[in-house]
Amino acid sequence: MWYFTWILGVLFACAFGIINAMWIEHHLTNGEGGGEPNDEGAPGGDSQPPR
Repeated sequence: MWYFTWILGVLFACAFGIINAMWIEHHLTNGEGGGEPNDEGAPGGDSQPPR
């Protein structure tokens, strides 16, 4: 029955990786994190240079 535990562990690891990838993609598309800091030092992208 060792094979049952082994395949369960492999499936759990794959599911964990897929859920992590979906979570990261969700947070990057919502504008949370990922990007260069703006003038105030808060995270965010697309900061414009001063005119």
